[in-house]
Amino acid sequence: MAMVLAALERIRESKCSQSVAHPFKYAQETRTATDGGHQVEQLREYDQEGEELLEEEEVDDAVKEDMSKLEDTFPGISVRFRLVNKIGEGTFSTVYKAEDLLYDQYRNDWDVFEKNQNAEWADPPVKRRRIEGENGNSVPSRRRKSRFVALKKIYVTSSPLRIQNELELLHDLRGCRSVCPLITAFRHQDQVVAVLPYFPHTDFRLQYRTFMVADMRHYFKSLFTALHSVHKHDILHRDIKPTNFLYNPDLREGVLVDFGLAEREGSEYTGTCLCASASYMRRTRYTQSYYYTHCSTPGLSVGYPKSDSRPSRRANRAGTRGFRAPEVLFKCTSQTSKIDMWSAGVILLTLLGRRFPFFNSADDVDALIEMASIFGTRRMKNAAGMHGQIFETNIPTIGEKGYSWEKLVKWSSCVEELTESEKQATRLLAGLMELDPHKRLSAKEGLQHEFFTSPIDHDVEWGGPEDSADSGKEDAGDKGGDEEDEEEDEVDMV
Repeated sequence: MAMVLAALERIRESKCSQSVAHPFKYAQETRTATDGGHQVEQLREYDQEGEELLEEEEVDDAVKEDMSKLEDTFPGISVRFRLVNKIGEGTFSTVYKAEDLLYDQYRNDWDVFEKNQNAEWADPPVKRRRIEGENGNSVPSRRRKSRFVALKKIYVTSSPLRIQNELELLHDLRGCRSVCPLITAFRHQDQVVAVLPYFPHTDFRLQYRTFMVADMRHYFKSLFTALHSVHKHDILHRDIKPTNFLYNPDLREGVLVDFGLAEREGSEYTGTCLCASASYMRRTRYTQSYYYTHCSTPGLSVGYPKSDSRPSRRANRAGTRGFRAPEVLFKCTSQTSKIDMWSAGVILLTLLGRRFPFFNSADDVDALIEMASIFGTRRMKNAAGMHGQIFETNIPTIGEKGYSWEKLVKWSSCVEELTESEKQATRLLAGLMELDPHKRLSAKEGLQHEFFTSPIDHDVEWGGPEDSADSGKEDAGDKGGDEEDEEEDEVDMV
């Protein structure tokens, strides 16, 4: 761990060799500038709370106390950064917005977004101060523009190997487009803080209500670009979801963040899954299974065997509920980068269906039932058998056949017909949410889809209900018993 942090610190090469004195925490910072031949002292004033008077941001008292605790327990962090606010919190880390006080003293090759910032996302207009020069004349002084970064405080409950893995992966992905780069990292005892660029973005809860198909096109072009870069390095992100892709609709760019659960493909190999075998081998394995020989006979009670001699099966199940791919739920031991593409498909389904979260399961069993209500039991059994598993359910509302994606999107978004652009996006959705990972689109194939190469400009604003997240779940269930349209609604098997 120490070697990784030392290497990261050397990346951020200093432009000057002078030592930096520790500034007073709640005082004035004096800077010298030249304006018209006059030496001018620029004072950056701070109040008793440590907040800069020229750029105030409303902060909760609990957040202030949390930031103060971090400054007290992590020596030297206040020399380099001024904590502004908390911008995110997760299971393994907390992210703060902070001003980089030493920005001008380093070579900032990571700041690729600075040239793209437009007026709407730029910092507020700076205030001018008039300070007396050497001859007594009043000279206007302009405060330098603040540069912000994101400080990710990784909790001590995280495994040291997991922290090292995250930093190494971020280091390897430096320079990849639409992927958040790692600036540097610091460690004090058992505390680790990663320094990342700060990227302004909009809340996904606003995006899924207001995005038109043209907006979705820019969103997923940026997301697929990031995933293509990540997958080219044989890295699985494993936690693709809206809060881990920070999208700026004005720049039409997003940044993929949070590689805390990421890993290199094949690094957690626990054996080859049956899905990697030929179909005839999977069929042979099925006919020789305990289920086929003891439980498939009609009339027998369904349940767990009293003495189960089957060995336990372990597989990586990392990810967020509602975004896990079916092979993850079926405990596939040969998971590939296609698990990230399924999660991206869930985001597209959320945007097209105008419901967030779209899948809201409590555990893996509920998640499989939610999938079965869409795909039908026949396809779910085939998907389970592909990984050497068995899928059975006696829920009457889940039929053997599933529903087409177009019908599902219409039910979910409460519209009578889809536009041509929405139908094109739905065809992309079908390629992303494919139960068979071998048939699922990759990031490169996704970028070559007609949705991006031959876009259809036939878009209308969504006119559905404002609060769509709490409604409509019964609609799909009520239509589950409609036998007249069963053949028409069947999901295409190819």
